[in-house]
Amino acid sequence: MDNSRDLHLDGIIADVKAQYKDVARRSRAEAQAWYESKFEELRATAGRNTNSLRETKNKIAEMTRIVQRLNGEVRSTKDQCCKLEATIADAEQRGETAVKDAKHKLSELETALQQSKADLAQQLHKYQELMNFKLALDIEIITYRKLLEGEESRLCAKEGFPVNTPVCHSQGGLTYGPEPGFA
Repeated sequence: MDNSRDLHLDGIIADVKAQYKDVARRSRAEAQAWYESKFEELRATAGRNTNSLRETKNKIAEMTRIVQRLNGEVRSTKDQCCKLEATIADAEQRGETAVKDAKHKLSELETALQQSKADLAQQLHKYQELMNFKLALDIEIITYRKLLEGEESRLCAKEGFPVNTPVCHSQGGLTYGPEPGFA
């Protein structure tokens, strides 16, 4: 048998090459189509992400401004709180000083009141003594006057002279009259 067929290796190789080229071309076209679809998907995703990133950056910037404003308000509030605490401490100190002064003045006034009460009691006692003495003197004066009038009446009746009744005068709580005499 003749096995010497004429193999057309160049044709087979060219045929296989053509098949591989066709497969490679189709694969390249599929890869290109897949790449372009993925690229478009990534581009759309990147566009969405860019918008989302831009919105997020804007939100971050807004939040940063809010945080800065709030930090300023917190500092201001802390400063006001410190000032108010200092004012309260000062007011408490002044209040304590005022209370101490008031207590001291009250103590002085109470001492002065006690002294005034003691002085008043002493003067009242002296006044009572003087009034008792005056009353005793008034009684003694009245007694002497009655004795004098009685003696005058007895003398006049004994000697026959008319009796002048003395007119009594009052001055400063003491009663006195003209000296007994004969008319």
